[in-house]
Amino acid sequence: MDIQQPLALLGGLTPAQFMRTYWHKKPLLVRQAIAQFEPPVGRAELFALAGEEGVESRMIQHKKGQWSLRHGPIPRRSIPPLKTPEWTVLVQGVDLHDDATHALLQQFRFVPEARLDDLMISYATDGGGVGPHFDSYDVFLLQAHGRRRWRIGRQKDLSLRGGLPLKILANFVPEQEFVLEPGDMLYLPPGWAHDGIAEGECMTYSIGFRSANRAELAREVLMRVADEAGDEEDSPIYRDPKQPAVDRPGAIPAQLQEFARDAVQRALAQPGGLERALGECLTEPKSNVWFEPAEAMQMLEGVALDRRTRMMYDERHVFINGDSYRAGGRDATLMRRLADQRFLTAADLARASDDALELLSAWCETGWAHPDPQS
Repeated sequence: MDIQQPLALLGGLTPAQFMRTYWHKKPLLVRQAIAQFEPPVGRAELFALAGEEGVESRMIQHKKGQWSLRHGPIPRRSIPPLKTPEWTVLVQGVDLHDDATHALLQQFRFVPEARLDDLMISYATDGGGVGPHFDSYDVFLLQAHGRRRWRIGRQKDLSLRGGLPLKILANFVPEQEFVLEPGDMLYLPPGWAHDGIAEGECMTYSIGFRSANRAELAREVLMRVADEAGDEEDSPIYRDPKQPAVDRPGAIPAQLQEFARDAVQRALAQPGGLERALGECLTEPKSNVWFEPAEAMQMLEGVALDRRTRMMYDERHVFINGDSYRAGGRDATLMRRLADQRFLTAADLARASDDALELLSAWCETGWAHPDPQS
């Protein structure tokens, strides 16, 4: 993607300008971000997805002043009549299940893949919404069908209403108000409170981003670093030949604490160890993602990543679906191109080494990639 090219998606801004001026800083309303937008997933398809096992979905209703929340799968017979007001069905990660939706998500890859999360679709009847709330991540709200009224504000009071199944702000103070129609899009940075109310039947596509929690990220990375350290051969065993007799046996010896500290520091100091663990964490598929294995096949005409595959790289490694590979030279350039553009052409493959072709073939067999004549 040319980050200096103005995009209608961003209201004529270049990706570089948007990231510098708006990302993580202030909202942006774009009228007709996608002109004459035709949603790739309609109401019937969305309801069908909501009823499937392995698809993350929710249904929220506001009835007689009371909020209710139901987690999926949600069979069609459990969804209220379309004329019933104030209910919403939300389906997470639709890009994992639909190629056209996945292609739509790719338009936002001016943000690093490590930050891009998924595309959620919400369908609402008249008056439907999820209440005023705020998110800890950036979000693009693309109106796909009908109209939705958004009220937004820089909320200082983050207290929530008690006794509800949803995180709804107790004292929402809106500062701006917009009505979005199909093709319009609203970007909101983290922490901006917002409340979207459907005006008639409507559907909104939400492009969300990952915001790693420091404690959770530390746990995931350290677990992988520890697993790597556990494979170390001839690892030293703690010994204490000078340990004296003690009259307080419950006290942990300072020498053992230092041994443990040294073990952790050595594990983290392994060249590329932390970076490798981070890349594996960032590309680990979600728990509800699976791949369909395929028979070995030729890739002479090109190869493309499966829509569910997450692939990234750093200076030394290539990461794909939680696995890591050392990469250098021409093959590293090839694999980085695959991660960036998600496909390789026949001309690209003609320059690949036998080892790289063997690896790509293995990924095709596991369903992580597919032969792609269109490449």
